[in-house]
Amino acid sequence: MVDRQNRVGSKFGGGGQASWDNAERDRKERLRQLALESIDLAKDPYLMRNHLGTYECKLCLTLHNNEANYLAHTQGKKHQQGLLRRAMLEKQAGASLAAPLVEQKKAPAAVRKVKIGRPGYQVSKSRDKDNQRCLTFVLDYPECEQAVQPRHRFMSAYEQKIETPDKNYQFLLIACDPYETVAFKIPNEPIDKREGRFNTNWDPGAKKFTISLYFMNPVPTN
Repeated sequence: MVDRQNRVGSKFGGGGQASWDNAERDRKERLRQLALESIDLAKDPYLMRNHLGTYECKLCLTLHNNEANYLAHTQGKKHQQGLLRRAMLEKQAGASLAAPLVEQKKAPAAVRKVKIGRPGYQVSKSRDKDNQRCLTFVLDYPECEQAVQPRHRFMSAYEQKIETPDKNYQFLLIACDPYETVAFKIPNEPIDKREGRFNTNWDPGAKKFTISLYFMNPVPTN
């Protein structure tokens, strides 16, 4: 309690005018009492007790001798302005995080394509008039979409992990969604890429893919 009875210049039994120091102590005491009624220190995220036994405000980076001093600080202008700035920053951060989430909800969900197994196929061997070997592959894709077209590529035996690599062979891969990719094991010999020697054809009506290839004939040795 602030002594208002025995101040210099006041009559005994009267309440004289308080000095600035007394008024300031009285103000801090009122703020502390108000803070005690509204703040639970155990749940205050900005109160931290350091190794010296004093208290720190992590929001304002200030040091306080005891809890009463900290409580009075929380009711001051500096701490209140700090709380307002922190609330505005969190609000802005929340808005920036919410925007992508809203856009993500509006985006259509990606449809996962289910593989329906291997396509039907036929492989035939032939030779032309010059005895050049030819392989022809015909694959059926009756369930593929109209806009989809099969793709192919050659793969070295050392790229695959299914069997022990054999340098004498390579693989011809043909893919077309939603069918599984198929691989044909063929001799690892140069492919004749001249005009008319390597042909691919996609029939969108019958949904048949045909690929014909010729091997280069070995150069005879004398």
